[in-house]
Amino acid sequence: MLERNPELVTYGPLLPEHFDTIISLGNRVQGDGYLNEENLRQYYTLGLKDGINSGHVAWFNNEMVGFRLSFAPGHWPIDQWASPELWGVDPAKVCYFKCNTVDPAMQGYGIGTTLLNLAKQSATEQGAVAGLAHIWLASPGNSAFRYFSRNGGVLIKEHPNKWREAAMYEGYDCPVCPDICECVAAEMLLKF
Repeated sequence: MLERNPELVTYGPLLPEHFDTIISLGNRVQGDGYLNEENLRQYYTLGLKDGINSGHVAWFNNEMVGFRLSFAPGHWPIDQWASPELWGVDPAKVCYFKCNTVDPAMQGYGIGTTLLNLAKQSATEQGAVAGLAHIWLASPGNSAFRYFSRNGGVLIKEHPNKWREAAMYEGYDCPVCPDICECVAAEMLLKF
């Protein structure tokens, strides 16, 4: 177990050689089918802009204990789950925080916040002035919402059934819904 010393955790860029470990950790924490080789490769590509990589990983004792997937501004599709008219910033200057995952045994040590700060730094270098995330309101104890709010995220709108299509057609197995995912996503904006 990590003593309360965040200096023992190291961070680096997310690279293709990390994909197998990221898929394993992501599916264990987020639910089976959340990540696969195809979508992770696409997510990785969406995070690259102007030679800057917005994805990051965290290590402890040579084991990956967390990762952050982010999409560069202008590289992600604004779809029916986003409300750019409510953001108050140019949508072309908004990055997307796809996923922040920390091994449950390592939560509470500031890893998620550090990964978010690294992603904000990369996104700023890519031209972003804000980042959007869809926060899982069914996370244990609503920890995802509390974490993102604590880091400056502001609720824009709630979206019921955000992950339903992924559960129906992409093999996602929600860890809390007994059948098809009915979880609500909180569309949240974090201005830099």
